[in-house]
Amino acid sequence: MNDTTSAFVGNIPTNYDTRMGPVIFDHMAKRMADRAAALHPGRVLEIAAGTGIVTRHLADSLGEEVAILATDLNEPMLQVARNKLDGDARVEFQEADAQDLSFDDGVFDVVICQFGHMFFPDRPKAYAEARRVLRPGGHYVFSTWGSNAENPYSDIINQTFADTFQDDPPGFMKVPFSLNDPQTLLAEVAEAGFFDPNHEVAEHHSVVASFDDFALGMMLGSPAFFEVSERGGDHVVLARDLANRFRARFGDEPASMPLKAHFFSMTAQ
Repeated sequence: MNDTTSAFVGNIPTNYDTRMGPVIFDHMAKRMADRAAALHPGRVLEIAAGTGIVTRHLADSLGEEVAILATDLNEPMLQVARNKLDGDARVEFQEADAQDLSFDDGVFDVVICQFGHMFFPDRPKAYAEARRVLRPGGHYVFSTWGSNAENPYSDIINQTFADTFQDDPPGFMKVPFSLNDPQTLLAEVAEAGFFDPNHEVAEHHSVVASFDDFALGMMLGSPAFFEVSERGGDHVVLARDLANRFRARFGDEPASMPLKAHFFSMTAQ
């Protein structure tokens, strides 16, 4: 993995989970868990599980007999997930690199990944690993975001950075939205040896209760925190500016904010 992914440290995981999670991740996580449940798996592997937002929905959606192994390269993110699901014997957490999994061949019925592929330096290697650990006929399900323009809150963040740091604006917020061409991804998974690849657009309007809280989460809950610090920026001031720009675009709270993602599913041979 790259240094950006490993930058989810300190208080970033908690801010990511509590301030960003309910607004931009939770609804898509429920959709992901529903897709997994519809496949009636016995054993599920989640890669790039982060703080367990999808994992919690998997635990709610899957039967008592289903085993869930949630993995992430970043241990501080996984610790937040462990704390949320402590006591659920069906769920196990393990630090793991999606590009170099330590599991035996063909041991999972479903492998899922929500919004992780844009952080994999070698996606073909990650596809190969997912295919290897799936049983023949098992399913790989993952999601990516649409473009910055299709998720306009991110465009607002990028514009705010550009206005504030004109000579060298932070660029992290472009990364999560960089895999927005479904045809490219469908071609990649076919090349990796999966068959019957499917694509579905997922659009949602998230209701934001507090733009102040959400904006602060964006400043304190992602590696953009370090980019702003390196440039001598004030996270609280930037968050206040962001919140006002969000209101100017989406209206006063509670406000509806559009999100767009792509869901992919395919079968292992």
